[in-house]
Amino acid sequence: MKKKVIAAGHICLDITPVFSEKKAAQLGDILTPGKLVNVGQADVHTGGSVANTGLAMKFFGADVSLMGKIGDDPFGGMARNILKAHGVESGILVSEQESTSYTIAIAIPGIDRIFLHNPGANNSFHAEDIPQEELEKAALFHFGYPPLIKSMYENDGAELSELMKRAKACGAATSLDFVAIEPGSEADSVDWGLILEKVIPYVDFLVPSVEELCYMLDRDRFFQWQERAQGRDITEILDIEKDVKPLVDRCMALGAKILLIKCGARGIYYRTASRQTLESVGEKLELDVSQWAYLCGFEKSYVPDRVLSGTGAGDTCIGAFLTAVLEGYSPKMSLHLAAAAGASCVTAYDALSGLKPFAELEKRIRDGWAKNE
Repeated sequence: MKKKVIAAGHICLDITPVFSEKKAAQLGDILTPGKLVNVGQADVHTGGSVANTGLAMKFFGADVSLMGKIGDDPFGGMARNILKAHGVESGILVSEQESTSYTIAIAIPGIDRIFLHNPGANNSFHAEDIPQEELEKAALFHFGYPPLIKSMYENDGAELSELMKRAKACGAATSLDFVAIEPGSEADSVDWGLILEKVIPYVDFLVPSVEELCYMLDRDRFFQWQERAQGRDITEILDIEKDVKPLVDRCMALGAKILLIKCGARGIYYRTASRQTLESVGEKLELDVSQWAYLCGFEKSYVPDRVLSGTGAGDTCIGAFLTAVLEGYSPKMSLHLAAAAGASCVTAYDALSGLKPFAELEKRIRDGWAKNE
C-alpha cells in the first residue's frame, strides 16, 4: 500500500499568454505602453503549490490528497473541472464569499517570468481547514507558499508553526516550500527570519528557492545580488560557496533536517543533518537515516530539450523529489529525479504537460543525459 500524502496551501488558476518563441533581450522589447502585442491562445491551468506539487506527485505515482481554498466563481469552476479530471477535487474548499486566486504569468522567452497575482480565497485558508483524520492517515504533509496565505504569516507565523507541529504529532513527515515575497506587500512587513526560527524545528524537508530564502533571512545580501545581476536572473551570478552556503549554515543552525535550495536553471544545493537529528523525521515516512545523514553537495540541472516556461519547475522538481523519497529511492537518485523533473517541466507552458514518468526519466539519466555546466 502506498504511503499517503497531503499537499496543502496555496492554489490558484494560472493564465499564461503564449508569446513568440523568439527570445527578447529586455522586457521593453516586447511590452511598451500603447503597443499591441499579438500572442497565441492562452494556456490555462491550475497553479500554486497545491496544484503544481500535488498534481506532479500524483503524476509520479503518489497517493496524494490536495487541500486548498477557491471561490464559487467562473475561475473556481475552471479550477474544479481541472482537478476533477485528475480525481483530486474532493479536498478543495469552495467559498461563496471570496474569489478564486489567479495568476497571469508573463513568460517571454529570454526574460525571467513576471507574475500578476490575486491571492483571493487563499487568505482565509486556515490550519483548521485541514481535517485531523486526514493528517492522521498521512505519511507526508507538504505545505506551500505561506507568503501568499495571510493566516500563515500573521502573528509571526504562529498558525503555520502550529500546523506543522500538529502534522508532526500525527507521525507524518513535514515539507515546506515558499514563494517570492512582493516588496511593499503585507507579507513583506513581517519578520520572516523570526517565522523561520519558529517553524523550521517542525519541518523535515525545507525546500525554498535561493532567492526566497535570502530575501527572508538576509535582505541586504539579496539587494546586493540584485545589483550584481543588473537585471539578469539572480541565480546566474551566484557563487555557491560564498553566496549560498551562508544561508545553508543559518538554516541548519535553526534546526533544518533535510534542506534543498532551488537555484534556478543551475540546479539544487542540498545538505542534511546528523543521523541523530534525522531520527526525528516523521516515523510514517520510514526514512533510512543511515543513507540520508551528513549529505552535502550541488545537484546540477539537466539540459532541457527546449525552454518554453519555467512556470512550476521548482514545484514539480520538489514533487518528484518527495515522491522518490516516499518510494524509498536513494538520496542520489531522488536528487537526480528532482533535477530531471525540472528539466522536463520547462519544455511546456504549464507545470504538468512536460513531465515524464520516473521510468522514462531514469532511463534517460542512465543513458547519459547531459547536465548544465
